[in-house]
Amino acid sequence: MFINFLRTNKIASGFLTIIRLYLGYEWIHAGWGKLSTGGFDASGFLGFAVKSASGEHPAVQGWWADFLTNFAIPNIDLFNFLVPIGEFAIGLGLILGCFTKTAMFFGLMMNFAFMFSGTTSTNPQMVLLGIFIIIAGSNAGRIGLDHYISKFTNRKTFFTPKGSDNNFSKAS
Repeated sequence: MFINFLRTNKIASGFLTIIRLYLGYEWIHAGWGKLSTGGFDASGFLGFAVKSASGEHPAVQGWWADFLTNFAIPNIDLFNFLVPIGEFAIGLGLILGCFTKTAMFFGLMMNFAFMFSGTTSTNPQMVLLGIFIIIAGSNAGRIGLDHYISKFTNRKTFFTPKGSDNNFSKAS
């Protein structure tokens, strides 16, 4: 019942828009801060995360520290490029309501990566709010560019049979 409310109700769409704008602001602010100052370097953060995987009560799981050691740190230039661009793009998508579900999916992936690396900050709050956006689906972007994009894509997709309303939740 609550999920149906999130996915279909116009009032819920208004509340979701407020949540979406807040999350978008947080992401775009973080990304712009890194982009505008230049020289963003995640190596210190990643190094600290790897060190946090040892000791009596490690804050970072061993498998994540192995990923950071064997993939992220050797490819630090890629991460130094992707993190600020990703944060900014996620924020832009959420603020504009453009590809909202995709932007939120990648936002959640980054939040979880930060939490796996041993940081808390606002990440749990952003995950909790982001789950509402993901569950709501297209209703979260109803007040935004997704409203217009969905009208275009519903008409232009060649996968949609004639006469179909393009609703995949209905039985064929």
